[in-house]
Amino acid sequence: MPKFTSYPAGTPSWVDLVTPDTKAATAFYGSLFGWTTSDLGPDAGGYAFFQKEGANVAGIGPVQGEGHPAAWTTYIDVIDAEATIARAKVAGATVFVEPMQIMEAGHMALFADPTGAVIGLWQPGQHKGADVANEPGAWCWSELNTRDTDKAASFYRHVFEWEASKSDFDGMAYTEWKRDDGTTIGGMMEMPSMVPAEVPAHWLSYFAVDDTDATAATANKLGATTLVPPTDIPPGRFSVLTDPAGAVFGIIKMNPAG
Repeated sequence: MPKFTSYPAGTPSWVDLVTPDTKAATAFYGSLFGWTTSDLGPDAGGYAFFQKEGANVAGIGPVQGEGHPAAWTTYIDVIDAEATIARAKVAGATVFVEPMQIMEAGHMALFADPTGAVIGLWQPGQHKGADVANEPGAWCWSELNTRDTDKAASFYRHVFEWEASKSDFDGMAYTEWKRDDGTTIGGMMEMPSMVPAEVPAHWLSYFAVDDTDATAATANKLGATTLVPPTDIPPGRFSVLTDPAGAVFGIIKMNPAG
């Protein structure tokens, strides 16, 4: 099982879940993906690592404040969280958590882009990000769903120097985020018109699976709700679901060249 020991700056490096019932979420994702959890102790405020075969694949923690929805968050690796947040503010971000040190693990920050999508920053210390990614049972892709792709493209270009590279997937416009070296590190799509207006722009975390249909069926039996049924797209076969607490996530079985 190949492991990551670092991530280039400007690359998504971590995802975590905040949820009102961490015990129930641990049981759900443990049954769905075979994850176990590693408790980080009382100083971590209830935060823990989801693990696959002993490797850290994602995080989980309690919601902060009554009424906060369950949600998955993507974090972007940065060299200097303070400087990145300063750029984000100039570009129109709404900052929820200013850069703060998390024990010896690193520094994090949390903000919403001008289209309303929440995203995090991670300046690594001892914690470098996901130990394992891009394989079944692990996070593999993060995608911005927004109603204003042009505004988003301008914002992320200013903050991370990402290029928004547009292409056509079977008649659907899709954008790949590329670092300055040309590496694709995420995606963006226009929010479909059938999505209710009250659903905000958001970053969607995808997890790789061996069988999309079987995993979606298992998720439903465990209390999930299907938003997008298993569907074939050029990169693979995907589905979008909400866990029992309402956190939205995607699953995908990648094509060999996906």
